[in-house]
Amino acid sequence: MNIVFMGSPDFAIPSLEKIFNSSHTIKAVVSNVDKRRGRGSEVAPTVVKAKALELGLPVIEVEDLKSEAFEKTLKELKPDLFVVVAFRILPKSILEIPRVGSINLHASLLPKYRGAAPIHWAVINGEEETGCTIFFLDEKVDTGNILLQKKITIGENDTTGEIYVKLMEEGSNHLLEAINLIESENYDLKKQDDSEATPAPKLFNENTRVDFNKTAREVHNLIRGLNPFPVAWTTWKDKKVKIYKSKPGPEINIDSFELLVKEGKLLAGCKKGTIEITELQLPGKKRMSSEEFINGYTVEGSFE
Repeated sequence: MNIVFMGSPDFAIPSLEKIFNSSHTIKAVVSNVDKRRGRGSEVAPTVVKAKALELGLPVIEVEDLKSEAFEKTLKELKPDLFVVVAFRILPKSILEIPRVGSINLHASLLPKYRGAAPIHWAVINGEEETGCTIFFLDEKVDTGNILLQKKITIGENDTTGEIYVKLMEEGSNHLLEAINLIESENYDLKKQDDSEATPAPKLFNENTRVDFNKTAREVHNLIRGLNPFPVAWTTWKDKKVKIYKSKPGPEINIDSFELLVKEGKLLAGCKKGTIEITELQLPGKKRMSSEEFINGYTVEGSFE
């Protein structure tokens, strides 16, 4: 089939490569426009654009998805299928262009975790499994009919970063499988049950702060769910402290938010149980182990 691939971040790279190496033809790759991607850095392309150029594929940079010029360019390609991986919400006029339709690889078991941060919220909520869903796009976000769905397990200490890598690879394999099913016209679609839908909203400063009035397991899930980005945080002595790694601590009686060093371990009290903090970062400092923190600072008081 003739495919137009759309994506921008590294999550889309394995999918792009697998389609490129398949029997299908990528007519063009659509990605976001070049921009500054770090402090003081020069203007740089998205990683998907860079990979597409490396593979010798035509690239369409787009800022306004509703522009007539963008729509005209896509129509001229006469695509059979749009394949979308970690891109933007496409307007109806664009979705109607390809002969077969537009499919999306989403990193959750839809209809659970519709939204911008599906892996984060699955880990934060302590889910024991997640997966990827390949579905046909419609006008509403993450609501289209499901073509293929595959599950993976989430370990009790897995981070979002670790699950991200697993789904990036697993998802690319199943995406190619889905494209082959579409080509063969031998597939069934499953309608999503909206009553089972759960949200996966964007992550901001407000919903990434650690609340030690929750149980130790809930706090641990938040910390690993926000690792490696955007990272859970709290305050200590009026300083913002990022907490990268933790594990559930011993069952001892200390107040929520209270800090304690016991047998060389940095513990914080929770509503139920304690959390052992194993890696953290103070403003202007490098990430450090709990041992480095204990040796370098007077650990007293509590988080705020």
